[in-house]
Amino acid sequence: MSRVLEGKKGLILGVANKRSIAWSIAKSLAREGAELAFTYQGERLEENVKELAGTLSNSIVLPCDVMQEAQVDSVFTKLDASWGGLDFFVHCIAYAKAEDLEGSYLKTKKEGFDAALGVSAYSLTALAQKAAPLMEKKGGGSVVTLTYLGGERVAPGYNIMGIAKAALEASVKYLAYDLGSKNIRVNAISAGPINTLAARGIAGFTEILKVAREKAPLKRNTEPEEVGDTALFLCSPWSRGITGEVVFVDCGYNILAY
Repeated sequence: MSRVLEGKKGLILGVANKRSIAWSIAKSLAREGAELAFTYQGERLEENVKELAGTLSNSIVLPCDVMQEAQVDSVFTKLDASWGGLDFFVHCIAYAKAEDLEGSYLKTKKEGFDAALGVSAYSLTALAQKAAPLMEKKGGGSVVTLTYLGGERVAPGYNIMGIAKAALEASVKYLAYDLGSKNIRVNAISAGPINTLAARGIAGFTEILKVAREKAPLKRNTEPEEVGDTALFLCSPWSRGITGEVVFVDCGYNILAY
């Protein structure tokens, strides 16, 4: 039986190590036949990303700081030369200064605000601008990003990242509108708390995991493979009628009023 992404080519941004949600997504996509490219920021992550990508066949690994337009341009130029188009990209990038994830949101300085919003939200728009022409060559495509409930409701300690995720979710809707005529879909996955390197930077994260596990209707925490398979669905023709949506993969926690 043929695999649903056989012959499809896509870019994944945000793999840091084997516990990254981005890596779980990569495994789901590769399992269904997708050929993948990965990016890394800086030498610190280069070795990890190359080692993981090396476990997949025909993968491409490229440097990319999403706040450097020249590096973003270079990524898409190289993918166009190698593949002649792009079927999807998955945006798993977020950043905030450590001090802005401590204490209250009220104390956030402009520098920290600009950094978090630039990397965590605007980068999706910047990447979509460059990816759209490559997707048009393939007759359309899919863009998927990661968000969190803290962008809709107050999650104490999430602070500036909550503001950034709110901006990201609004960007998903506006990009979906702008790109829909090109048959390019844009969606977000709102995952429940998962024990990743990035999540451990949030104050009280262990308690957040505990509360989610106790209160979610499924009485457990979200597994990264569940997010991976949802991204597979959103990158595949199975979801061809879905765009501008935030899909919750949080064991039902988001439906609660308390």
